[in-house]
Amino acid sequence: MENRSHAFMTGIFTLTLLVAAVLFGIWFNRDRVEYAPYLLATSLSVPGLNPQAAVRYRGLEVGKVDTIDFDPNHAGQILVHLSIDPATPITKTTFATLGYQGVTGIAYIQLDDESVGSPRLATNADNPSRIPLRPGLFDQLEKRGQAILTQAEDVTKKLNDLLSPENQKTMLSAFSDVSAAAQEFRALPQRLGPTIDKLPALVNKAEGTFKSVDLLAQDVTRLSQSLQGPDGAITRISGAVDRTATSVESVATSAELDTLPSITALTDETRSSMRAVRRTMNTLNDRPQSILFGAPTPTPGPGEPGFAAPTK
Repeated sequence: MENRSHAFMTGIFTLTLLVAAVLFGIWFNRDRVEYAPYLLATSLSVPGLNPQAAVRYRGLEVGKVDTIDFDPNHAGQILVHLSIDPATPITKTTFATLGYQGVTGIAYIQLDDESVGSPRLATNADNPSRIPLRPGLFDQLEKRGQAILTQAEDVTKKLNDLLSPENQKTMLSAFSDVSAAAQEFRALPQRLGPTIDKLPALVNKAEGTFKSVDLLAQDVTRLSQSLQGPDGAITRISGAVDRTATSVESVATSAELDTLPSITALTDETRSSMRAVRRTMNTLNDRPQSILFGAPTPTPGPGEPGFAAPTK
């Protein structure tokens, strides 16, 4: 009896100790932080995301995923309920993306902010604020992969069109033309052989021509120097022209000295004759009878015979 009672007491003590250890562990590991509720509403796929998944803000773990369900008000939209540490700087410019841990495929929520110093985003349990979920790296790779596959299909179609039987015939004929052209070019050096053999003689003739041109240039240079020299023809012609100009100038000067006085005297006599003719014409105009009776006797002046003083 004593052995049985001892074993029974031992069992009760053991069970009590185990229950106490479990309760202590639960109490010790309980989360004492009061999390703030937030909500993600997205129409994107969330592969690998499960409840209790971590929520990280720029790499730091700040919360967890509570539940994932569908939005009853919008068909096809997924609601992800988050519990985040209130000390996390969630602002109006904060956004979320899906991140993946290594090669396990387990997803988590990655929070980031577009700018620093934006106003805080207030939230409460009755109306949790929404954080936008943007496409992650895998979503972008998926979209770009689809675009790359589409382009690859287009390239494949174009290659198929390029390698169609008609184009193959065209390319084969083009290769045949190129081969024929290559054969023609191969025969070209043989045709040019005689012409190439004549090139040395042609070069020698050209050198002789260049030498003749050099000699002609030297002769022209000497001729120019002889013409322009101190006793050259150009100098002598210039002297003769200068002497001729001096002679002409002296002749003009002497002619001017000898002729101008005679011309001046002749001009004066002509002027006197013209005045006499003018006086005669005036007399004829005033007294036409003077042609028959002659000029009238002029009235005697003072001191002359027959002068009579005028009466008042």
